[in-house]
Amino acid sequence: MPDRHLITEYFRQLQDSICGSLSAADRADFTEDEWDRPGGGGGRARVLLGNAIEKGGVNFSAVHGELPPAAALSLQTEQEEAGFYATGVSIVLHPRNPHVPIIHMNVRYFELDGGRFWFGGGIDLTPHYVDREQAAWFHRQLRNTCEGFDPDYYPRFKKWADDYFYIPHREETRGVGGIFYDRLEPQTEGKTKSELFDFTAAVGETFVPTYLHLLELNRDKPVTETERRWQELRRGRYVEFNLVWDRGTKFGLTTNGRTESILMSLPPLAGWAYDHQPEPGSREAETLSLLRKGINW
Repeated sequence: MPDRHLITEYFRQLQDSICGSLSAADRADFTEDEWDRPGGGGGRARVLLGNAIEKGGVNFSAVHGELPPAAALSLQTEQEEAGFYATGVSIVLHPRNPHVPIIHMNVRYFELDGGRFWFGGGIDLTPHYVDREQAAWFHRQLRNTCEGFDPDYYPRFKKWADDYFYIPHREETRGVGGIFYDRLEPQTEGKTKSELFDFTAAVGETFVPTYLHLLELNRDKPVTETERRWQELRRGRYVEFNLVWDRGTKFGLTTNGRTESILMSLPPLAGWAYDHQPEPGSREAETLSLLRKGINW
């Protein structure tokens, strides 16, 4: 059965593997900061300011300590579960070309004093311009990964992603979704710890071939000034979700995580225009019409 040490080492190697693949594809190098968390543990923050990837972060962390009251309340823990251990890899890539989508991935393991533990993670895609064919291809890759473990996983975790990556104050999804899951535990899933770990590892290993395919399809497409401005507006919506609604951001900040690592998900440049309304029939209007829950890609 995988223990915290084996899981942590796997995530550390996953960060190395993903960074190596992205560096080779973008012909650019990551910069790295190793950091220590005052309450216990630390991590490696790696940032890419590249050619096709304008700003990308691939972070590894393994932290432990006592749960602050706000975090304990959100996790609904018992008094004897005040101590925690958490490790994982988190990725956000903001491309330079607006025809390349933004992508986010997170795979993680969480353990409490007293023995409770769970896995979480997922991958979701946020195109500036929704291409139906590419969105469908992206979802097929995630479906294939899920079906290798449980036929219920993809429809269940797709709905979870639709519900989670939703911006209520805009009444739109952040992008075309993907899969999202949290608190997968043996007692609730009817699976062993090894099976849950293997699934989470498979999600992590789905990331590189999936994103590099989309990157190569779109990285050299011509770009107009209108498309640049639209990219800034869509990045602005990404910021709104991450700062207002994302539970991972809130958890990281309330557990004294490293601020620079937590906020690496934000784009290098974003925009907000007052009451912007895309022209009817435009690609921008079509994209907005597809930012909704429940689409069967």
